Amino acid sequence: MSQLVTYSPAYTLVPTYECFNRCTYCNFRAEPGKSSWITLSTAETLLKELQSRGVCEILILSGEVHPHSSRRQVWFQLIYELCELALSMGFLPHTNVGPLSFVEMQQLKMVNVSMGLMLEQLTPQLLKTVHRQAPSKVPQVRLQQLTWAGELQIPFTTGLLLGIGETQNDWWETLEAIAHIHEQWGHIQEVILQPHSPGSNQTWDAPAFDPHQLPQVVASARKILPPEITLQIPPNLVQDPDWLLACLAAGARDLGGIGPKDEVNPDYPHPHSQRLAKILEPAGWQLVPRLPVYPPYYNWLPERLQSAINPSASPHFQILR
Repeated sequence: MSQLVTYSPAYTLVPTYECFNRCTYCNFRAEPGKSSWITLSTAETLLKELQSRGVCEILILSGEVHPHSSRRQVWFQLIYELCELALSMGFLPHTNVGPLSFVEMQQLKMVNVSMGLMLEQLTPQLLKTVHRQAPSKVPQVRLQQLTWAGELQIPFTTGLLLGIGETQNDWWETLEAIAHIHEQWGHIQEVILQPHSPGSNQTWDAPAFDPHQLPQVVASARKILPPEITLQIPPNLVQDPDWLLACLAAGARDLGGIGPKDEVNPDYPHPHSQRLAKILEPAGWQLVPRLPVYPPYYNWLPERLQSAINPSASPHFQILR
């Protein structure tokens, strides 16, 4: 009998690429003031084109506007309105826009079925290197987000970025921190294990994370994290089918959002779900779509969002998990 591997049929909306952080490995950001912001009318046009394409998740992924910027409230309002728009058109929003205040998270809970923020790595040593000009990558700031998400009962995704100057012990400490917070609140759906993959826009000159190490990291993560947390591997960053299958054998069970473009890693296109199925099926894996919120968390959602995950309310996708 085939084992299940899930993915989310997704599309990414970017409110803005501008970001006050300057992570040296980043292939996403633009300088503040040098990136146009998406309009609601443009977003509506894009979403209309997706309504017949089986997309269920709209990932709202943004560069960060400084918490004390005069434009912070306008930026946040745009994110909220994009989520509202996606919901009104039958999609399920998932927001990942960097650290938010408790009140901002509380407000976005009303229009998101789940949210996310990568921890990346908790070692403070990276604040001297790749995160030297990235104030929001302070480990305690990001751990606070996970705690607040738990307090607010927000189904949450987090993860590690591997190969940015950390040690193996740093991996285990970051995973243990995730496990500890989840044990308090029970809200972490997924942990992503994302290998650093050099892109054409980054300023940091460093090699890719060795994919041969990834199955070992998956296996160790599976031992550290509670069993109900799903491990996710980005298939566009593990391009050798043998190593992708090795990651699944080691305990990964999800391939994340699959859409037209990986905005964070634009040099690495997402493989089509049909191509992935051809890789997985001969090895005994069945690829199935899922929603951006997992069933154990449905009753955490506001009533409006619980209604939104009803197939009769959103007939262009099916709940298969």
